[in-house]
Amino acid sequence: MVPVDPTEHAAMAVDKLLLKPEEAAELVSIGRSKVYELIGTGELASVRIGTSRRIPADALVEFVRELRSPVTNPVGTGRRM
Repeated sequence: MVPVDPTEHAAMAVDKLLLKPEEAAELVSIGRSKVYELIGTGELASVRIGTSRRIPADALVEFVRELRSPVTNPVGTGRRM
């Protein structure tokens, strides 16, 4: 049986290509300010259309996928964070 990636299904559930920060925040259960913080640090990709900021749906899926992947301690101790 092929393992199913839940983020793939999430991408299909979103019917928009671009999301408002408020919509993205609701989808991942975080606050609007946190979305802007993630955009500012480059952790979440976004695009600007005029004066509006939008998050591509696939960028939100990729953000969640990266959260799920194991990260080792950058100091090199081998411990997981």
